Amino acid sequence: MSGGQQQRVAVARALAMKPDLVLAEKPTGNLDTKPANDVFELMRQINPERGTTFLLVTHNDDRAARCDSIVRVVDGRIAG
Repeated sequence: MSGGQQQRVAVARALAMKPDLVLAEKPTGNLDTKPANDVFELMRQINPERGTTFLLVTHNDDRAARCDSIVRVVDGRIAG
């Protein structure tokens, strides 16, 4: 199983129990652009439908800009 497949399975497993909160460190980091956008859009859809909160860690500024809130961390400190 490729890294991208493993990542998609991990996201699916996390969502299967319909949690209130999902902590995801680089949940799309091993995915190509289209599958990464699909996974991200799924999270955006699930947020209002199920009330699930997603706390994402990403280095992708474009994806971060599409989130409801952003907390930037620089050198281990909250920067804004």
